[in-house]
Amino acid sequence: MIKIYGMETCPDCTHVKEQVNGDGRYEIIDIGSHVRNLKEFLRLRDSSSAFDEAKKNGAVGIPCFVLEDGTVTLSPEDARLQSRPLETGAACSIDGTGC
Repeated sequence: MIKIYGMETCPDCTHVKEQVNGDGRYEIIDIGSHVRNLKEFLRLRDSSSAFDEAKKNGAVGIPCFVLEDGTVTLSPEDARLQSRPLETGAACSIDGTGC
């Protein structure tokens, strides 16, 4: 099963969630729904080099995917999903330029 860490308020996360709704191969973990989920995600973020670029750019690093083999990635394509098209215009970064 592929774990997906994200939040309901993140446009990239909701795009991914729409693709996996009802698909038992994926587990959505909303890091904003309970502090336990947030702590689990932060532990992963603090220990995985997959987040180095995101942290350098001031990004949260969601959606985040933990593949069946334990690989951590921020690429939906690695989880056999599609990234959100950039032309949708939604943004969740502080400066409004993206997510």
